[in-house]
Amino acid sequence: MRKKLLHTKQYFKLGRIFSALCKIYQRSDRFFHLLVGMPSYDKYLEHFRKNHPDKIPKTQREFFKEAMEAKYGAGRNKC
Repeated sequence: MRKKLLHTKQYFKLGRIFSALCKIYQRSDRFFHLLVGMPSYDKYLEHFRKNHPDKIPKTQREFFKEAMEAKYGAGRNKC
């Protein structure tokens, strides 16, 4: 048996669905970071590029390390 190929309309429909799912994921990422009290790296980069174009932004690792230290305190034991 030969496999049926998807028609052009079906490819466009799948492309729109995939695009919509990507947008939902990107928005949910920002939502969940706000939900748990973590700032968004994407928002940071947006702000940084707009307001400080002559400087180099922090890496994602540096950004979240600093955010965690600010939230929970650097070098302190809670237990």
